[in-house]
Amino acid sequence: MRAVVLGIGNTILSDEAAGVRSVEAMAQAFRMPDNVLLIDGGTSGMEMIEDLSNVDLLIVIDVVKTGAAPGTVVKIAGTGIPIFFRNKLSPHQIGLPDVLASLELLDALPKEIVVLGVEPISLELGMAMTPTIAATIPQLLAMAVAELSARGYVLEPLTALPA
Repeated sequence: MRAVVLGIGNTILSDEAAGVRSVEAMAQAFRMPDNVLLIDGGTSGMEMIEDLSNVDLLIVIDVVKTGAAPGTVVKIAGTGIPIFFRNKLSPHQIGLPDVLASLELLDALPKEIVVLGVEPISLELGMAMTPTIAATIPQLLAMAVAELSARGYVLEPLTALPA
């Protein structure tokens, strides 16, 4: 079984960095088993095809536009996934739906996809996330770890999880 945890987002657009920062925090907190790959996807697109091909579990961590209150953390899975990818939040999301469509054509689509996200407050130009969104990183990290653990992936803690 192979899993990928993919953090996507643009780190110069304030809260848009939440996915990337979550994967960075995960890399600092855990030693990944050989069958789990952490990817800082940034604003990547088609270059991710090989890494995402035929994985058993793809966890995407990103900012999401669900209409919920800013700072709300959500999990989107199953039938909600196509809806998530239809509603564009930012330019980087053009790449991931294209990658998944290509993987589907190649019959190499991930067997399961889970999106963990947070409703942003600001997507303005800036290197710092708003305090509310930055405070959700430990929750997003814990949710990703729980998704992996529930499927039998064993992560070795390197440090205490941030509060």
